[in-house]
Order: sequence, then C-alpha cells, then structure tokens
Amino acid sequence: MATTKDLMARAAQIRIIANRLSDDRMSGEYHSTFKGQGVEFDEVRPYVPGDDVRSIDWNVTARTGTPFIKRFSEERELTVMFLVDVSGSQSYGSRARSKSELAAEIACVLALAAIRNQDKIGLILFSDRIVKYLPPRKGRTSVMRIVREVLAAEDESRGGTDIEAALRFFAGVHRRRSVVFVVSDFRDDAHEWLKPLRVAARRHDLVAVRVSDPAEDELPDAGLVEVEDPETGATALVDTSSPRVRAAFAAAARRRREAVESFFVRNGIDTVAASTGAPYMQSLLALFRRRARKR
Repeated sequence: MATTKDLMARAAQIRIIANRLSDDRMSGEYHSTFKGQGVEFDEVRPYVPGDDVRSIDWNVTARTGTPFIKRFSEERELTVMFLVDVSGSQSYGSRARSKSELAAEIACVLALAAIRNQDKIGLILFSDRIVKYLPPRKGRTSVMRIVREVLAAEDESRGGTDIEAALRFFAGVHRRRSVVFVVSDFRDDAHEWLKPLRVAARRHDLVAVRVSDPAEDELPDAGLVEVEDPETGATALVDTSSPRVRAAFAAAARRRREAVESFFVRNGIDTVAASTGAPYMQSLLALFRRRARKR
C-alpha cells in the first residue's frame, strides 16, 4: 500500500500535468460548453423600440401605464460532480499508468477548468459500494483533494462495479441540476445501471468518460497465462498462443464496447473515450466543441 508521501508525490505529478493541459484555451472551451443553471431575473427597464415584445412585463406595464421589459442574467455558477469508479478493474494498467491514475488526471484537468470558472466541485467514489463522498466546494484545495482521494482509493480497490448504486446515492444528495462526469470503464456487466444513467442524463448535464487499457481489447501471444478478474478474484488459465482464443477475446471485448457506446448514442449521452495508451486532450476538446455547436 502506498504511503502518504507516495500519494502526495503522485498527486503533485498529476497536478503538474493537469495544469499544463488545462490552459486558457481549455478553460474557454469549458466556459462556452457548460452554462449555468439557466437565467435568473435581474431587473425591469423601460421598453425601447427594437426590444423583443415577448419580454414585456405586463404586470409592471399595467401598473405604470408605460411598457417595461424584464431583464435576465445567466446564472453562471455550476455544481460539478465527479462520479469516479474505483472498483478492482480500475487498478489495472498495462502501460505507464493505471486506469485509476488516468481517471485522477482527467478529473484534475476538468476540476481545474471548473474552479477557474468559479464553479463548485464535488466527488463520489464508488465500487460495489460508496467509498467516499466529498460535498461540492470551491478552490484549488478541492481539486487536489479529489486527486488524492482517487489515488488513495486505488490501493484499496476491490470488488465489483455498481454504477446504479452510485447514481442512486447521487440522486439522494443532489436534487438541483448539476454537471456530472461519470468516470468509469463501464464494465458493470449486470447492466442495471442503464436506466438510472438514462434518468440522470435527463435531469442533469451528464458526460460519460470511459477509461480503458489497450490490453483489455487484445490478448498478447504469450503462451499459457493465468489471468485474474480484479473484481471477483476468479482466475483462469488461458492459452494466448491460440489465434482462436485471441480472436474470441477481441470479439467479446468489441461487443462489450459497442454495446455501451450504442447505449450512449441512443440516449444522447455525451462521451469521451480515454485510454491509458493514448493522449486524451483532443477527444476532450472535441467534445466541448461539439456541445458548443449544438448550443
């Protein structure tokens, strides 16, 4: 298990990377993509030719005998929640970092963009239970705590993935509309999370961040290998030298991935795909630009 000193060092390294990635361009894209909760009433002022007649405040107009219109301003402050999967499968990584480290880095980049826009950020860590809940707060200290908690949870990550439980917990503590990033590999094969995620996406501004590792899609040709399911602990001896075995493994991984992606598309849920083996910032910026065009 990592010591506190190790965790602080890893968190500091991620902060340096995230600060470099989350530049002014990133913050601008974030601001134009994620709007406030809507608009709120600001004041009334006299009507002038050219104003939209639909904005006329008829009550004030009737009382004064002079047309007045309502003025509104955007509610800028947002609540941004990160629902981060820290189940057993998240500790896996065949490259320089694990999926948990990738999740911590992405959360850090997005959280930095959020606090630069004066938004509040909070965290729910989950596996097959709720591991940690940090209520939304402002400030850079909140960013670093999110990173440290995700990294610390990696050392204790055991058990399966219960996305439904995380969404149910979130619904119980946050009723106001929020921006929600669900960061997971979405390897919850029970699929009981599909309907709750659909409901959450209708109620909140939800983005699914799917983290993966290249070795989860293809087996190497390495002879007889004992593999272990990190969530159940089950082991099996696999002959990876068999082309048939490798092809079956790749086909099953592809079907699982396509099923999840198809669900997101059918339900209009925005997604970002991030792999431990490739850069992800262009995918993140592309998402922001797509959303901005929609608006």
